[in-house]
Amino acid sequence: MSSRRSRSSRHSSGGSRISEDQINDLVSKLQQLLPELRNRSSDKVSAARVLQDTCNYIRSLHREVDDLSDRLSELLETSDTTQAALIRSLLMQ
Repeated sequence: MSSRRSRSSRHSSGGSRISEDQINDLVSKLQQLLPELRNRSSDKVSAARVLQDTCNYIRSLHREVDDLSDRLSELLETSDTTQAALIRSLLMQ
């Protein structure tokens, strides 16, 4: 075990430790969730790249949710009350 790794594990506050194999498995699972990296299983992608792309993807999803929320608000404002009520009921399901 490297000295850096042994130092960090000594300073961890209780709890169970996660193995390098578990980290690699989790990074691989994250890679499979990312559209840009999903089909690059044969190419070795660094964990740092996977984590950075994950952060970027989550940010883009947040922007998309905000945009869709704004569009839905505009739709509800311009719809008549019957259509707006129907849309609201569908959203509550």
